[in-house]
Amino acid sequence: MRVLLTGHQGYLGTVMARRLAGADHEVTGLDSGLFAACVLGPAPADPPGHRLDLRDVRADLLEGVDAVIHLAALSNDPLGALAPELTYAINHHASVRLARLARDAGVRRFLYASTCSVYGATGGDDLLGEDAPLRPVTPYAESKVRVEDELVELADDCFTPVFLRNATAFGFSPRLRADIVLNNLVGHAHLTGEVRVLSDGTPWRPLVHVADIADAFVAMLDAPREAVHARAFNVGGEQNNLTVADIAGHVVEAVPGSRLLITGETGADPRSYRVDFSRIRRALPGFHARWTVKAGAVELAEAYRSHGLTEAGFRRRFTRLAWLAERRERGTVSAELRP
Repeated sequence: MRVLLTGHQGYLGTVMARRLAGADHEVTGLDSGLFAACVLGPAPADPPGHRLDLRDVRADLLEGVDAVIHLAALSNDPLGALAPELTYAINHHASVRLARLARDAGVRRFLYASTCSVYGATGGDDLLGEDAPLRPVTPYAESKVRVEDELVELADDCFTPVFLRNATAFGFSPRLRADIVLNNLVGHAHLTGEVRVLSDGTPWRPLVHVADIADAFVAMLDAPREAVHARAFNVGGEQNNLTVADIAGHVVEAVPGSRLLITGETGADPRSYRVDFSRIRRALPGFHARWTVKAGAVELAEAYRSHGLTEAGFRRRFTRLAWLAERRERGTVSAELRP
């Protein structure tokens, strides 16, 4: 297929582009380039692409495209809370506009990167399937719910949107993110010897490796339309439903000489949920989440060590929140979010 991949120079997009090329798809990227230089280790080989803000996409860029994989967003809860107006402008309105342009251009499949954080403050220990109530508690998660709702309205006989609700990502990518839970805990342990948990460690989190996310999207391109049309799919595996304390324990095992410190200073996080991933296994019989959190912690520890992760890079260069907060303080963030 001819695939337009938005966010191809991001944490997940860099891995996704390589997976798509390996499956013999013709990939064109679209990215603002904000984090293109956030590389740890050898620089990745990017597909050809457009350097463009998502809000500025033109209809002609969708001509001849068979499928869109839409990853581009201001991504994660703290960042969304820092700049909610930008989160809604980019994550919600620009995403729906992109989908509408894609449908009008004859694109047949639109794979949307949603998130399990749409379940938000559901609480309890029950496994949540895709039909569970959605209780987003942040602008980031709320923007994802809004897009899902509007994409359902755009679906028709020729246009198939699919919503892939990714669990919290982890694992090494050449374009690193250090502001997601496992990546962050391993980085802190590598640099300081402490695995520092600010909550009480009890919240549940579903996690999934970036490579498994990429495999799910690639498989979804070929899935039968009737099995996926206008449907949501949780992406991950039940073995990676863990408490934050469990996650931290795997980090201690992966980073020699590190020690666990649960401070509890932020108390119990209301965002606590376990997720059921059986629907995607039924729709994609060949897909299963291969990576465990334990293996991912080892992978990250080795990558941080071999590629020379520094404190400056960990705290600023590979953390989206630090980047946006710095520019918001200067008053330049709106301009810098456009090329």
